[in-house]
Amino acid sequence: MEAAKQAGMKLLIAGIIQDRDYYERYVAPELSGDIRYIGSVGPAERNEVLGRAYALLHPIYFDEPFGFSVVEAMACGTPVLAFRRGSMPELIQDGRNGYVVSGVNEMVERLADIAGISREGCRRTVEERFTRERMVRDYISVYREILAARKAPERREPAMS
Repeated sequence: MEAAKQAGMKLLIAGIIQDRDYYERYVAPELSGDIRYIGSVGPAERNEVLGRAYALLHPIYFDEPFGFSVVEAMACGTPVLAFRRGSMPELIQDGRNGYVVSGVNEMVERLADIAGISREGCRRTVEERFTRERMVRDYISVYREILAARKAPERREPAMS
């Protein structure tokens, strides 16, 4: 919310409320015409919201192991701005599909750079790295490596006397 306010941009917040007390204390008082909570959205509405968004802001405060919402945004052609935590540096390629930032101030600065990112490039990232076909291909490759290692004769070091 702070990044959107500093940048003078509208913000839509979507998703489930996991901590009602936190929401009531910190989020609800900040809601206005420019900052709106739209609740949990299903796949069709999610694709519409993400596809029309200027960017997905992902200011996480924990080491997220993957980041489905980040990949979902990129699949919709939407660049991502995320804090440098968890898997974000592995998912986001600065300047290609978004930016990994160190805090709110840098997030605000990088919002100006989002216009230079190709929405087609964001989608291409997902097609190259995160499709079901890519996952199957990678699993098969790992399985073949395991099978090849099991078939290979054991190498024994010569005995020294």
